[in-house]
Amino acid sequence: MNDVILSTLPFLLDGLWMTFKISLITIFFGSLIGAVVGMLRTLDYAVITYPLGAYIHALRGTPFLIHLYVIYFMLPATGISWLQFDAFPAAVIALSLYTSTYVAEIVRGAIQAVPRGQGEAARSTGMTALQSMWYVVLPQALKLMIPPMGGVYVIIIKGTSIVSVVGIAELVRAGEHATQRHPRDLMLIYGMTALLYFAYCYPVLRLARWAETKFGSVRLPS
Repeated sequence: MNDVILSTLPFLLDGLWMTFKISLITIFFGSLIGAVVGMLRTLDYAVITYPLGAYIHALRGTPFLIHLYVIYFMLPATGISWLQFDAFPAAVIALSLYTSTYVAEIVRGAIQAVPRGQGEAARSTGMTALQSMWYVVLPQALKLMIPPMGGVYVIIIKGTSIVSVVGIAELVRAGEHATQRHPRDLMLIYGMTALLYFAYCYPVLRLARWAETKFGSVRLPS
């Protein structure tokens, strides 16, 4: 057993590092896109909210694997040079767009949970709409975003396992390769894989919990 662990662990750690890179880039860009989409969705302009709503429902209503296949297989088939993606950028783009839909709904819901009077009061003091959003509404909404964001990020980290279908050697893929070398130790290898996922995801959940406790729950005025 010790020989299997010692020979397998380096490959699993390499896979964990790839999972870490993909998830970190995805969380950054997915959160950035989602925050913009979520804030735009709070505007009362049908020409903006309807297309963005269609974007969110289309991506959330279809499997992530389909998005990955479209970006990695279908777009390159068009023959357009700038739509030719290698496995890594295709995985990052697909997962970032998928992440953005969940982040957008969290951001939109948190902003809309802040009483409209807060923004109106800020505007009455001479602030612009952008200033009232940045200095008054968002600080209150941010505290409402923290708990669900932590859960979404953990889901995305675990969702990186799907990108193995396009040949990326992330953690699950590394575990599959290890089982081919040690077919009699499936339970041990997949147990090690699960423990490495836990070692990555648990601190994220604890960090989200710490942030929630640190900033405290917001008590919105009526």
